[in-house]
Amino acid sequence: MDIIRIILAVLLPPLGVFLQVGFGLHFWVNILLTILGYIPGIVHAIWIIARR
Repeated sequence: MDIIRIILAVLLPPLGVFLQVGFGLHFWVNILLTILGYIPGIVHAIWIIARR
């Protein structure tokens, strides 16, 4: 299941984070990072998925 989340995190970073943690603080931080730059959003999403 983590492979699917990582693939989704590369395509749509907030979706990958949402599937991992729901509508928590990390989701909103990832939305902000994705708006500011796509790559920081991907890095944050993969970090959240790999950490848990």
